[in-house]
Amino acid sequence: MIRLSLTSLMTLTVCATAHADITTGSSKKFSNRSSYSTRPSTTSGPVVRTPTARPTGRAAVTNPFTTIRYPWKKNITATVFWIGERPTPRNPTPNHASSWDTQWQLNYGGFDNPDKSARIGYRPKAFTPRLNPFYVALPYNDCINHAVHRPEASEVIPWWNRRPDKRPGKTSCKGRWLQIVHNGKVCYAQWEDCGPFTTDDWQYVFGNKPPKNSKNNGAGIDVSPAVRDYLGLTSHEKVHWRFIDFSRVPRGPWSQYGTNNPFINPKLDPDLKAKQDYMLYLRKMRDRTYQQKNVSR
Repeated sequence: MIRLSLTSLMTLTVCATAHADITTGSSKKFSNRSSYSTRPSTTSGPVVRTPTARPTGRAAVTNPFTTIRYPWKKNITATVFWIGERPTPRNPTPNHASSWDTQWQLNYGGFDNPDKSARIGYRPKAFTPRLNPFYVALPYNDCINHAVHRPEASEVIPWWNRRPDKRPGKTSCKGRWLQIVHNGKVCYAQWEDCGPFTTDDWQYVFGNKPPKNSKNNGAGIDVSPAVRDYLGLTSHEKVHWRFIDFSRVPRGPWSQYGTNNPFINPKLDPDLKAKQDYMLYLRKMRDRTYQQKNVSR
């Protein structure tokens, strides 16, 4: 009698469809988005070392163990921002709160002083941060308010079907990881706020358009003091960046702090629930196979 283990069933399921692309929905209305697939990208970009990707594929339901190949956003102007930053004429938005956390500064533990003399390593000297000091802002918010998503969100966000909290108005973007390159050095950070200057630029964040913001030399990403210091970056310099699945993020100074950090709390892995649901699906497939074989004997 043939016995199918859960591991072998998962392997057969993946291998049988090893060349399938991940799809995230299609819509003529939102046709400017880039193609996200599990195939190796043919678009040139920074050459960096990342952990080996798992085999790709798609079963009867989306396989969250596949690795989405995110395209590079190249030569993007970066500006530095920080938790607790006060508003200025050029930047009227205070940073004691974020787009997704009304108590951002309080939850962080205090003012993320950008003065290099007030920092130790990649964190402020005055306190140990309770959130990851490696954070960024991108100019898109998938939520209109606490109860409604933006209409294009389900079409343009490549991990939409993997999001752990599927309730209306719950962001799928907060906490996602980015890989950022500057002068050959590679840093990793979490998406924790929206900006600079706009929050609806999905054509740039998830598509293939340049940032629509024209201020600060067309800035397309805000980076924290920790990211600045690790990369040796100054405001208005260029970076390359892309999204990256948490499973491919190596350990580093970005893995040391934060109750929002899946290195500290593995339950915060944004793809964890999708993986658990998929394993449950595989178990059901296995049990169904056993039942069918027993009936046919």
